[in-house]
Amino acid sequence: MEANREQQGVQQLAMATQAAAGGAGTVATGAFSRLLAWDQATLLAARRWRTPRRTVVARALTRLGDASGWTLVGLAFFATFRPAGLQLGLRLGAAALSATLLSQALKRILHRARPDLAIAGFVPEAANPDRFSFPSGHTCAAFAVALAFAGAPFGLGYLFLALAVAIGASRVYLGAHFPLDVAAGALLGGVTGLATQLLF
Repeated sequence: MEANREQQGVQQLAMATQAAAGGAGTVATGAFSRLLAWDQATLLAARRWRTPRRTVVARALTRLGDASGWTLVGLAFFATFRPAGLQLGLRLGAAALSATLLSQALKRILHRARPDLAIAGFVPEAANPDRFSFPSGHTCAAFAVALAFAGAPFGLGYLFLALAVAIGASRVYLGAHFPLDVAAGALLGGVTGLATQLLF
């Protein structure tokens, strides 16, 4: 059943690619298949970098990118009781929440299976919150916050951008997502973050 869901997700992604490519549907399908093959091969190759210490760090980064992690950071901004802190807290909350809602909606539309469900014998290094893989919700929220904080005082934008990259890498390292899931999450999150900045 899970294999069927993965196939359905791949077919939906392929149809979207064909629609964007217009009359070059056959060429686009072939290129898309090669892209998915690279996606899986890159994920499997990433396993060679696993060590106990790196796994601990990757798990910590993933936990920091959870909703609870962003909530704590937002509360820290609110705790300053200063106008700038309140504004940044609202910006963070809006960016993270918007990105999470968008990524979760796309996951349930596209239904791409997680690597452990799509690849026989694959074992991730962290528990998955759901069975949907595309796009990466952790990465989407992290990049939304990073871009929402572009130009923020104390170099917060650069700090959150570095954190977003690390969180995205941790999702591939732990085997929770394929690289394309993370790339799509970063793109969607970046757009969401820039839109949020315009509002706050």
